[in-house]
Amino acid sequence: MAKKLLVVRNDKIGDFMLAWPALACLKRASPAPHITVLVPAYTAPLASACPWVDDVIIDPGPQADKAAQKKLLDSVKAARFNGLLTLFSTPRIGCLGWRAGISLRVAPATKWAQLFYNVRIRQRRSRSEKPEYQYNVDLACELLARLSLSLNTLPDPPFWPMDDVQRNEQRKLLASCIEPHPAARLVVVHPGSGGSAVNLSIDQYAALLGSITRQLSGAFADWLISAGPGEESAGQALIEQLACIGIAARRLPASASVADFALQLAGADMLIAGSTGPLHIAGCLNIATAGFYPAKRSATPLRWQTCNSADRRLAFSPPATADQQDMSAIDIEAAARRISAFLSR
Repeated sequence: MAKKLLVVRNDKIGDFMLAWPALACLKRASPAPHITVLVPAYTAPLASACPWVDDVIIDPGPQADKAAQKKLLDSVKAARFNGLLTLFSTPRIGCLGWRAGISLRVAPATKWAQLFYNVRIRQRRSRSEKPEYQYNVDLACELLARLSLSLNTLPDPPFWPMDDVQRNEQRKLLASCIEPHPAARLVVVHPGSGGSAVNLSIDQYAALLGSITRQLSGAFADWLISAGPGEESAGQALIEQLACIGIAARRLPASASVADFALQLAGADMLIAGSTGPLHIAGCLNIATAGFYPAKRSATPLRWQTCNSADRRLAFSPPATADQQDMSAIDIEAAARRISAFLSR
């Protein structure tokens, strides 16, 4: 009988997407285990779409009442998991695994939540010595070793594989939103931050896209502006600023769920964004990314690197001489040169 594993990553969308390489490792082990993830409701559509996930349990969150917490505990108990992998541990989740009687409980050795786990891996993630998704893969490999499950090779991108038929269909849908040049690159720009990270200003994004447009060598770009809930005004402001400098941009059509939004991105050639959920969705899809990051130690471009192929990611952050979160210090012209060179290939 297949081993039954519960994997927990119950915070933001970007964090969950960076768990996909670890989920791929677990699912590709031999014999293949049954993978259940514990996620909040807003990432559940992505979890359901993940090819490495068999079942999804919704976490009601720390603010939920006692009845909801008991229902969660009963669900986890009833599943009779062989192992628990918590990628980001809190005392509530650690206690949940312990009370549910899961015999093997693996997590990073962080704060006092680690007391609830019997396998604790010291990682010191705040030092940003490797990408976040690699820390997650390290934990997954430890769990596999403890369960005597074998993994011959680590999986490579894409971690959200789609065949050419799916991607071409999504590309046609994106192209139908605009009047594309036959040879144009379809580029989605997400100027919002979701409140989780600093980002470029609207003025910087307008300057960036203007400079890229001027520098494209024998190529064209069609711009689609993405906006999440509450970010619509920022997206519209960017469209209007671009119009003032003679650049046409359109809104990316609204999507019914975050999973539908991800499918839209699958048809694009590149996503330009801050270090947010959309950037990491694009990374899992293995489309090109141009990410703008702060320079603080716990949020470096290396730590929050997208998990697409190395030749498909660009990263920009303030220089060492600037304040760590001073995004105005990023050299927009230099970034435009690198992005336009990529799009011109």
